Amino acid sequence: QAQLVESGGGKVQAGGSLRLSCVASGRTLSNAVMGWLRQAPGKEREFVAGITKSGGTTNYADSVKGRFAISRDNAKNTVYLQMNSLKPEDTAVYYCAATSLGVITTTPGRYNFWGQGTQVTVSS
Repeated sequence: QAQLVESGGGKVQAGGSLRLSCVASGRTLSNAVMGWLRQAPGKEREFVAGITKSGGTTNYADSVKGRFAISRDNAKNTVYLQMNSLKPEDTAVYYCAATSLGVITTTPGRYNFWGQGTQVTVSS
């Protein structure tokens, strides 16, 4: 059964860093445009970052530009999200997801294969 499994979440103080990983099993990630999305309590799920199949193009939400970096290692079937200079407003459950669109989309509903999520909590 194909699945995406996120890891690397946790609790960190403001200004700290975390690196999230998303490993695919039963599915080849190199065939998919990938994204990281997040959902904070009481808020809608939102796009954080996306990366094309080859990793040559990335896109970020304005709120994380310059602080977060998405990357992928297709040989390891893994996508990463490096998060630096974390802020309390970054607190959320972070999901990796795949879209069959072929291009990066910022619309959560256009992602059709999701991991279970990993909690990130940033304290002030």
